[in-house]
Amino acid sequence: MTASLRQAVDRLKGQRVLIVGDVILDEYLIGNAERLSREAPIPVLTFERRELIPGGAANPGVNVARLESNAVQIGVIGDDENGTLLLHQLRDGHIDPAGLVRDPSRPTTTKTRIMAQMGLRFPQQVVRLDRLDRSPISPEIERQVCQRIRELARDANAVIASDYLGGLMTPTVVAAIKESQALKVADAQGQFLKYVGFDLVKCNAAEAARYVRRELHDAADFESAGREISAALGGGDIMITRGAEGMSIIHGSEVTHVAAPTVEDVFDTVGAGDTVVALMTLALCAKLPLVEAALIANAAAGIVIRKVGNYAPTPDELREALS
Repeated sequence: MTASLRQAVDRLKGQRVLIVGDVILDEYLIGNAERLSREAPIPVLTFERRELIPGGAANPGVNVARLESNAVQIGVIGDDENGTLLLHQLRDGHIDPAGLVRDPSRPTTTKTRIMAQMGLRFPQQVVRLDRLDRSPISPEIERQVCQRIRELARDANAVIASDYLGGLMTPTVVAAIKESQALKVADAQGQFLKYVGFDLVKCNAAEAARYVRRELHDAADFESAGREISAALGGGDIMITRGAEGMSIIHGSEVTHVAAPTVEDVFDTVGAGDTVVALMTLALCAKLPLVEAALIANAAAGIVIRKVGNYAPTPDELREALS
């Protein structure tokens, strides 16, 4: 199985994936912590560097492109400097931004993290400042987004709906995705009923528990919850990520529980869910069996949580993790 999984990594390339969702510019301001402030009980940082990373719904695209498939991004950015910076980051990451629409009435969603470098392996987050507008997009912006979806989905192997609850994924936008004949995958963020008719819907353990209104502890609990959610969505496949407990996948009458890889040096879980969605989508496009797809996605997530912030594994890193 291990050898076949490593060989399967080559089958992930060459796909064309459309990613629709709330794109975010992740900004990291990193400085050395040298002393405590005399004004408040906080560290004083001497600025060292600034890093910009595509986040939110752009992160699945980064993962798709890193694995040598074609990622096309659809979303909304502001008519501002951060929107331009995000465009540059996407192009530098070989992601096609053809579906991005500028909206002068709202800012580009930006999450700024102040990070303190203190001699550890990675800098530590001190505070985060978000600039965003969660109100639904206007009818005119909605019309433009739907037009981009219909045009760009024609030759796509798959469409990922990456919902960060930022106002983009209106019922009209989701309906435009449903028109596509491609494989449809959603990271629903607990908004399950929006995605009736999708081929695969992903959620985490907390979102599943909120939906079924009960605590979930063991594999049997997650199987029951997954079946309930699947029934509400018309029988589509459900993937519940469970952190250190791995994931549970409900596929028709079949239920698969996949253990998480053993990772001793977990640093940051940010972006792991996006990586799982991207890898599952590519694997299913490549017609890999569901269990193999889940094992590959789990291995990729195991790489991501060893890094700070969003990170996308390379094919070589993924092969090594699968060994």
